[in-house]
Amino acid sequence: MQTPVPAEFWRSIPPIRDVFKPDAQAEVHIPNAATDDNRYYVPFTDTVSSRPLWISPSENRWADVLRADGPGLVNRHYHPHEVFAYTISGRWGYLEHDWVASAGDFVYETPGEGHTLVAYHSPQPMRVFFIVKGPLIWLDEEGRSTGHFDVHDYIALCRAHYEKVGIGAAYVNSLFR
Repeated sequence: MQTPVPAEFWRSIPPIRDVFKPDAQAEVHIPNAATDDNRYYVPFTDTVSSRPLWISPSENRWADVLRADGPGLVNRHYHPHEVFAYTISGRWGYLEHDWVASAGDFVYETPGEGHTLVAYHSPQPMRVFFIVKGPLIWLDEEGRSTGHFDVHDYIALCRAHYEKVGIGAAYVNSLFR
């Protein structure tokens, strides 16, 4: 005997007519955000790539899916602002901590914490949804600043990659909010 499907009680509720407030932009809807189509992943380092999902140039913020198909490394860095991460698949962590994040794990990075992000060997690629505010401050082995990477650097990197793979540099503009 098949279990009956419950009725969707909300079907009779009409949608809001004027959805957007004056000057509001449309939402961003990206089906299959953690796609396996590697053209959408912008090489961030030799072993880790990033798929931008949302970019705010005016707030120096972005949301992305960070991906590594094998053991990977993102340069040592710290964030002067908080970062949020949700693990979709694979395993990752920081050399400076004893935890390892896997599918379903959430990580909050406190502002000013230096770390070295690594992707561990896993049957599935490491895919992590990040929300990043402000720059990444690159660090040397002693924890001294050696440079930075902000939203404008990210935009330029994405535009160059998307032009190279045939998606087109203008694709990045569709993610601006």
